[in-house]
Amino acid sequence: MLKSFFILCSGADKDIVATCSNGEQNKYAGIGATVFFTAVMAFVACSYALYTVFDSVYMATFFGLIWGLLIFNLDRFIVSTIKKRDSFMDEFIQASPRIVLAMIIAIVISKPLEIKIFKKEIDTVLLKEKNEMAIANKKQVSDYFKTDVDKNQASIDSLKSQVNAKEKEVAALYQSYITEAEGTTGTKKMGKGPIYKEKREAHDAALKQLDSLKVTNSKIIAEKETKGKSLQADLDKKVTDSQPIIDSFDGLMARINALNKLPFLPSLFIMLLFLAIETSPIIAKLLSSKSEYDFKQEDAEISYKTLIEQNSYQRELQKKTDASIYDEVYADIKSDKELFNLKKKNATEIMKIQSENYLAKFKS
Repeated sequence: MLKSFFILCSGADKDIVATCSNGEQNKYAGIGATVFFTAVMAFVACSYALYTVFDSVYMATFFGLIWGLLIFNLDRFIVSTIKKRDSFMDEFIQASPRIVLAMIIAIVISKPLEIKIFKKEIDTVLLKEKNEMAIANKKQVSDYFKTDVDKNQASIDSLKSQVNAKEKEVAALYQSYITEAEGTTGTKKMGKGPIYKEKREAHDAALKQLDSLKVTNSKIIAEKETKGKSLQADLDKKVTDSQPIIDSFDGLMARINALNKLPFLPSLFIMLLFLAIETSPIIAKLLSSKSEYDFKQEDAEISYKTLIEQNSYQRELQKKTDASIYDEVYADIKSDKELFNLKKKNATEIMKIQSENYLAKFKS
């Protein structure tokens, strides 16, 4: 039963194969097994590839099954349409388009399986790319908010510098009236004279201005710092919101690109393996000599072709014979005087009716 199934997969004529030797049947069973297992691998490869896209086992399995059946049908068609000829060059020319198609199928099948085989290495490449994308994203978002954050911080620094400058001014005035009282600077007279009072009044006025400036600037600084925290929160939120997009950067295209960044040689060997499997039935047919099945198939085709040619010749001969008979029949009818007079009478009546109709139309 399994042997019959694989022969069916090979696309060979089961009626002809059934009359062949056991060795010939085994040959086509082997070809059919190759076609079948290639389709199974195509199903597995496509299912895994689509699972990375849809994240659904049922959907990936459904479309993977369709893809596997498609590859099975294509391989079966490719193998079954290659026929042995008398010249190897003729066979090779006949098989060339099929070999190209088989190569394309092999590459398409092998790529998803390569992704599965090198999954750990690909995950490492993707992790590195995700980290780089996260850093670049954070820098891009920071640059986006940089102008507002810098302006806000510059405003806070300016307000603080005003307070610091005023504090230095008050400290200098304080030092001025103290040293005036001590007699170490200014008039160099110890005691609280008129100059001391002027300096003390200047200091007290500056101190009041400092207190007022601190109250005013503190309020503005508090508002600016609140705004700065809000800007930082917006920045952090922007980074957080975009992180899931970066984390989900592991689709089919991303994995194919990551695979291309790995060493080429292991990937090449896997692709060559599938290429050899996919083209092996075609190569086997090209390299093998004409066998029992090929002769019987050729004999059946020639017999059918001969039958078609005979039927075509008989139809052509029948057509010529019928034409010759009808030529003679109508020649005899042509010489019949009674039929001639009848035709002449009918034609005269028709011409008379046409003439009367024309005259009536002309009068109107």
